[in-house]
Amino acid sequence: MPLERLQKIIAAAGIASRRHAEQLITSGMVTVNGQIVTELGSKADPGHDHIRVNNKLLKIPEQHVYFALNKPKGYVTTASDPEGRPTVMDLLRNVGTRVYPVGRLDYGSEGLLLLTNDGDLTQRLTRASSHVPKTYLVKVSGEPQPEDIQKLRAGIKLPPVSPRPGERRRSESVTTAPAKIHLIKEGANPWYEVTLIEGRNRQIRRMFEEIGHHVEKIRRVSYGPLRLDVEPGEFRPLTSAEVSQLRASALVRPAVPDFSRSQAPSTSPKSTRRRPGHNRPRKKP
Repeated sequence: MPLERLQKIIAAAGIASRRHAEQLITSGMVTVNGQIVTELGSKADPGHDHIRVNNKLLKIPEQHVYFALNKPKGYVTTASDPEGRPTVMDLLRNVGTRVYPVGRLDYGSEGLLLLTNDGDLTQRLTRASSHVPKTYLVKVSGEPQPEDIQKLRAGIKLPPVSPRPGERRRSESVTTAPAKIHLIKEGANPWYEVTLIEGRNRQIRRMFEEIGHHVEKIRRVSYGPLRLDVEPGEFRPLTSAEVSQLRASALVRPAVPDFSRSQAPSTSPKSTRRRPGHNRPRKKP
């Protein structure tokens, strides 16, 4: 942590007001690493220095930090991996404190990942009832039929997932919540933009597999109010405004949206080209 004025540190710990903290310092009631400090304006590192007020060790409240990371493919979203694979924690450098991922992106997926030491916000964002939207760009193998995509929009039943090593039970079958899906690039292996309001294990891959199509690439490009804006493997701290927006999105409990109807085309620069005759006015009989 950066050095801060002693009176500010003491006030932040709830011991006294900043003016009263100044009085404690000048009266010799404050020590830093065993040395009495009486000069106003003296600084200390609240994360490393031992600060005592009236011989009582100051307990510094944890300072919350928030980061947006562009997770590359080939990293697991855990603090450590028993198989020895690289984790997203290997990408964080000099953050000054221990942070944890908010939710997960699987080993083969990439894109926007949030990391923080704010347990309360993490719980709010990841609970099933939060409905915080997350948007992904998804490349699939083969061309799904429109009626199959419509099934995904309306919600589709997924079979149980086989247990992982160390797990005893299979998961139960589930029906996904409505999803927003539209084509953004045509081809033999088309790209779709998919917005979910839930985060089940490998959900997008399982959804497309259920209609017979393998997912080749997944990139998360937004999480609630945040947009992906850093290069792969890089990260940045969130602004105070972004943290406030995240908190607000986690507190709001909107009704489950109806994505099952026809949806507007993407505004993405990669949006699909119109087929000849598409959306032409119909002739009156």
